[in-house]
Amino acid sequence: MTGTRDVTRRASLRGVVAAAVAVPLLGTVGASQARSDRAKQPAPPSRPAPPLRVMTFNLRFASDKEPNSWAARRPVTRELLLRAAPSVVGTQEGVHGQILDIAADLAPRYAWIGTGLEGRTTDESLAVYYDTARLTPVAHGTYALSDTPEDLASNTWGAAFVRMVTWVRFRDRLGAGREFYVLNTHLDHRSQYARVRAASLIAGRMDALALPALLLGDFNAAAHANEVYDTLLGAGLVDTWDSAPARGPSFGTFHDYRGLVADGRRIDWVLATPGIRARRAWVDTYTRGTQFPSDHLPVCASVDLA
Repeated sequence: MTGTRDVTRRASLRGVVAAAVAVPLLGTVGASQARSDRAKQPAPPSRPAPPLRVMTFNLRFASDKEPNSWAARRPVTRELLLRAAPSVVGTQEGVHGQILDIAADLAPRYAWIGTGLEGRTTDESLAVYYDTARLTPVAHGTYALSDTPEDLASNTWGAAFVRMVTWVRFRDRLGAGREFYVLNTHLDHRSQYARVRAASLIAGRMDALALPALLLGDFNAAAHANEVYDTLLGAGLVDTWDSAPARGPSFGTFHDYRGLVADGRRIDWVLATPGIRARRAWVDTYTRGTQFPSDHLPVCASVDLA
């Protein structure tokens, strides 16, 4: 489903005539000379596109359970996203009403693309929100992480839930129409076998893409310490956290509302094909007082397309 607000957007007559004819002739000579002079000068360099701000964010599904109900977290989520102003953000675990809430909170600047698990709009969604002033979607789709990826309800690797990828092909309106892909996923939280098989499928599909691509997601596996990570980087993807010359402080990205853990497990990643250059990577720790927007911290990167 594609949504913008639901979730893929002012003297004698003879003397006068003689004067009117004479002046343009003089002006034409001057303009021709000016054009000739300008033609001899080198064209001014084109202004480079500003970097893309990319975010992956596990929203934590909406619930009524206090003290971290969606009613309590929603305004903090809104503030975090508006302050961060990402060009594109891949979200995980948001249920349909929650996705629509965020769309309403970010309107009219952002629109979204995504579908629920198994293709049902009412289930958990892998939504991709994007800045409409910067990006234009030109194609999008979804596939299941299974042996039968075109069957969105399929689960052949023993995952606790059906797992999927949402992909969008974007055109950068500020980057001379340059196009690129964003893929958003959420790997299984229980089955390591399912995670590894999913990583192999994603890597294979990304290898077939002819454009730069970003892979966003909650991988439920620690960077540098899991076969999932090794599989994706072994396929040629780059971890923007490691490749960026500037980084913010490192925290575990799943905190479960218990507070920040310095240098903890980073299970949420922004990966990129090699032609994409990361300028900076950071974890967004925004809270309102003691209220976190989610039990995960968003991971962000500022990147240039090759």
